[in-house]
Amino acid sequence: MSEVAGRLAIEATGTALKRYTGGRGLLIGGVPGVQPARMVVIGGGVVGTHAARMAAGLGAEVTIIDRSIPRLRELDEWFEGRVRTRFSTIDSVEEEVFTADVVIGAVLVPGTSAPKLVSRKMLSSMRRGSVIVDVATDQGGCFETSHPTTHADPTYEVDGAIHYCVANMPGAVPQTSSHALNNETLPFGLALANKGFAAVFETPHLRSGLNVYRGRLTYKAVAESLGLPFSPIEHAAA
Repeated sequence: MSEVAGRLAIEATGTALKRYTGGRGLLIGGVPGVQPARMVVIGGGVVGTHAARMAAGLGAEVTIIDRSIPRLRELDEWFEGRVRTRFSTIDSVEEEVFTADVVIGAVLVPGTSAPKLVSRKMLSSMRRGSVIVDVATDQGGCFETSHPTTHADPTYEVDGAIHYCVANMPGAVPQTSSHALNNETLPFGLALANKGFAAVFETPHLRSGLNVYRGRLTYKAVAESLGLPFSPIEHAAA
């Protein structure tokens, strides 16, 4: 679903940048002699990588910000110079956001709320009509001014910045999303059907994804975000 959401973020951007929707009136890739849109992707995980791939493919000027140097090296090699990479600091985020036409929030922390990386105060320094796409809306959003919207009414404006904060973005393309999700989850469903709960202990991915067992929270990030006791699966199952 992160792959789908990352790609949809760029499709949403293309609409939000248009003048009639309140955007700056830019074509993502520009045309010969006219500068393309400048996009900043905050987060170099699955969402960010697929968003950057789509944006670069359309001809945008793309920068990816991440706090992992090894991940930035991977992205630099994978994109072969088609995107810029920057280490995430307060200064680097501000510098990139202030000069961007589009900011994609792609910071997702499994099991807990996304960190707020762009404050409302920063919006006043952005270009009027710039677009913010918060893919982390489902987990609280990574922009201070984010709040969930719907596919029917996807955008709103705050201090001159157009916000696209649709929850469950992959729901816009249910056929693609359903097939993609089925391709990934079918082996795990079959394992559970054939082996029952024992499959959780035999399959690392199922085990790491277990949230609750017999009334005990077995996922640390979820327990911490809710302020409840955490029980490792080894203890919960004892």
